[in-house]
Amino acid sequence: MKKIPVMEIFGPTIQGEGKVIGQKTMFVRTAGCDYSCSWCDSRFTWDGTGKSTLMSATQIWERLVETGASAFSHVTISGGNPALHQGLSELVNLLKSKGIKTAVETQGTVWQDWLTDVDDVTVSPKPPSSGMVTDVERLDMFMNSLKPEQMSMKIVIFNEGDFKYAEQLRNRYKDVSFFLQVGNKDIETTENEQLLTKLIGQYEWLINQVIESTIMNDVRVLPQLHTLVWGNKRGV
Repeated sequence: MKKIPVMEIFGPTIQGEGKVIGQKTMFVRTAGCDYSCSWCDSRFTWDGTGKSTLMSATQIWERLVETGASAFSHVTISGGNPALHQGLSELVNLLKSKGIKTAVETQGTVWQDWLTDVDDVTVSPKPPSSGMVTDVERLDMFMNSLKPEQMSMKIVIFNEGDFKYAEQLRNRYKDVSFFLQVGNKDIETTENEQLLTKLIGQYEWLINQVIESTIMNDVRVLPQLHTLVWGNKRGV
């Protein structure tokens, strides 16, 4: 049984992003990422400031039950990039056997066959503001390997360059459920009221960009819900 590097397990809480926004869920956050986005809000998973614990699928399940008791029926596997870990196949299958639905978010750079067993896969390519470069051929392979009903695309938007990037991907993947989400520039601040004001202003700006676009006629525009409620607090 392969062990998985786990940074934290917490919940129940709500999913703050993407297609399953608002969903009551537990979180399993894994370590490691093949990206190093400039605005990453979970840098501790890959920059050496956080500590992971190697856990088997059974150990993760036991911790989920210890933490969430019977008050959950959904688990979000996040990171970093959880798709780095082949061992998550055992966890996904174990959760399925327990009647638990699963969600995963990944940037679409590393393929694992266990992704086909996940209920909701959010593919989140990183826009220019991240400092990363998208390999669109690899992304095509990734998207074509998933069933349409299980996947969606989410792009975090910070500026006009990010929005133009999102328009290009919308043209490329016209039949995919498509979500745009406000980015959080102030990932260290504890001034929640000031952060809320900035995020609402950014959300209004993004809505206006979508309204004016002839390409974004069938997309959904989201806030980062957990940040509106809890600011930059971890473990919620």
